[in-house]
Amino acid sequence: MTSADQLVPGVEVAVDVGPVAHGGHCVARHDGRVIFVRHAIPGERVLARVTEGAPGDRFVRADAVRVLHPDARRVEPSCPVAGPGGCGGCDFQHVQIGHQRELKARVVAEQLRRLAGLDRDVVVEPLDDAGGLGYRTRVELAVTTGEGGDAPPFVGLRRHRSHAVVPISDCPIADAPVREGIAAAAADARAGGLDPGTVAVDVVGPSGEGDVLLLEVDDSGDAERVSVRERVEAAGESHELSVDARGFWQVHRDAPRAFVEAVLDAAGAGAGDRVLDLYSGVGLFTVPLAAAVGARGQVVAVESDPLATRHLEANLAGLDQAVALRGRVDDVLGVARSGRRQRGRRGAAPARSPLIPPSADVVVLDPPRTGAGGPVVRAIAQLGPRTVVYVACDPAALARDTAPLAEHGYRLDALRAFDAFPMTHHVECVATFQRG
Repeated sequence: MTSADQLVPGVEVAVDVGPVAHGGHCVARHDGRVIFVRHAIPGERVLARVTEGAPGDRFVRADAVRVLHPDARRVEPSCPVAGPGGCGGCDFQHVQIGHQRELKARVVAEQLRRLAGLDRDVVVEPLDDAGGLGYRTRVELAVTTGEGGDAPPFVGLRRHRSHAVVPISDCPIADAPVREGIAAAAADARAGGLDPGTVAVDVVGPSGEGDVLLLEVDDSGDAERVSVRERVEAAGESHELSVDARGFWQVHRDAPRAFVEAVLDAAGAGAGDRVLDLYSGVGLFTVPLAAAVGARGQVVAVESDPLATRHLEANLAGLDQAVALRGRVDDVLGVARSGRRQRGRRGAAPARSPLIPPSADVVVLDPPRTGAGGPVVRAIAQLGPRTVVYVACDPAALARDTAPLAEHGYRLDALRAFDAFPMTHHVECVATFQRG
């Protein structure tokens, strides 16, 4: 029998698969050692091949390379490179789509219980897609050559936790126009039609445009800057937003609609309200919130990225009740961030922006994957909003930020989870916190 200290890359062991964990894997144990296993389902027995780990590590990583006792909800992946050793983009193509959502719901509930001390029943809601396929409107393809550098270039996606590229000419989670763009990029690479020095091709299918864009990226990360239009039809209104083709935008074609409707419903903003939209991007929530508060209301949108802020300003043109404020959220709120040096003092707080009002009726925040952090959350609470709407792409970050909100009297009143990234472990949440 293989002992725990012999679990090194390449070794295979039979294990019983335990619960799903945050990150797209399940937890198993062998001789007391924790193994994070991909391509498995809780309750199965699999042959796991170790992919990462060394003697003395707290855990090792592995792929389920053979299923000894399958779960009834195991299915054949739609993509030929979705399994062990293949593309790292999809975690759950081997799982029936309804059970995928059940597994994600367990992860969200477990993070809230472990990090926030809250027991919540979680349901992950589907969006409009073809059973978890055909939804993605943006894909970045890596460009590389074969071993030795003398083979023709090809495009592909990277393996899990690796720089190695798996060649593809199709992707079943992409929507139809983007799939055509992927095929075209693959053909261009084979024919030598890509510019020298191209390391990636972004395939972008904006909802407000008729054509798919293929943007070649050089080794410095630069590409042609192209503005595109994204159309969002939500809550009975239609908005067109300008966004950089390579800038941040929700990749599921139905996510902008679903998130706008969820945020508007949670915020309950009405005529004359004052709203802060933090980490606003190009204004996906800012524009409909400005319409909700009307001419007597006020919306202040805060975004740090210079290019996104320029698009935000363009999208707010004609909305006198809305203002775009460029800067880091912690800076404009006057919150010190770790590592800051100001006048020789580490951690000194910057001056609060005069454009931040002394109070707000509603605060909406959509922070990066790391979350907002305790100091920012406390600064939000000090504004005294009746409602805080937190849009989270990481359930652990949401759970961590729930605790400081609770300390300031904001209870988690409602939670919606959306399957905005089917076939992957990612899940999007919209959490509503009420004061009182």
